[in-house]
Amino acid sequence: MALSGKRSGYRHNLALAKRLWSGRINRERQHALKSLSEEYGLSVAAGDLQLLDSHWYVTHTGLIRLAQRKGCSGITVNLMAKYCESASSHWVFKATVYKRHRSKGFVGYGDADPTNTSPLVRGAEMRVAETRAVNRALRKAYGIGLCSVEELGWVTNSPSPPARVEKNQPVKPSNSNGSSNGQPKLRDRLCMIIRQHGLDPILVKAYAADFCGTPTLKEASRDLVESFISHLATAAKENRDGLVCKLNSYAQPVEVKS
Repeated sequence: MALSGKRSGYRHNLALAKRLWSGRINRERQHALKSLSEEYGLSVAAGDLQLLDSHWYVTHTGLIRLAQRKGCSGITVNLMAKYCESASSHWVFKATVYKRHRSKGFVGYGDADPTNTSPLVRGAEMRVAETRAVNRALRKAYGIGLCSVEELGWVTNSPSPPARVEKNQPVKPSNSNGSSNGQPKLRDRLCMIIRQHGLDPILVKAYAADFCGTPTLKEASRDLVESFISHLATAAKENRDGLVCKLNSYAQPVEVKS
């Protein structure tokens, strides 16, 4: 990529980052974003980067896109069966990234079980472990010092583990977005989609409220919220780039002081 193109990519990233994470892009984070933009070509708009707990994290999408741009020859993934326990949902994978044909591979390992993953992905620990292995191998191959979002045990703003209910303690009824039939709550389903596809939760909420025709998402009926979640899941799966562009239209413009 030409120098002018790198600078343009950084300017676009910085402008969008300031809208998405208003007031949180200080000089240090701005400097880091410049390096990530110009050295690796990572894009905020495409969902390559996330700012969580004041730190930049790369996403699985960003790593795969980087590998494609760099002409990655291939990735192999193997289940490490002797370290796995299906009964406890503990899985371990080994991934090898080949930057060039017949080149030496870069190896990364990934593990996952209910103790180091969010409740939002319960039952999908095998896929999480595989993704983590691939991410680590890609980070080694292309010199990415950032941890990836998928490697985190918990994502910022994810709900905490449910508190234990003592015997004979009255249970509060769930709200309209809850579920009493053993199915995930609507909030949890929405959070799962946001995490799986690296979407910005603030923009998703703004889009949801607009979709439901209510001032805030909390004021929408359960049927409307279910309809939005179904719509969001389909859009994220079939055309994520288009969905990201749509979400970015809900970003608040930055006020320029004279």
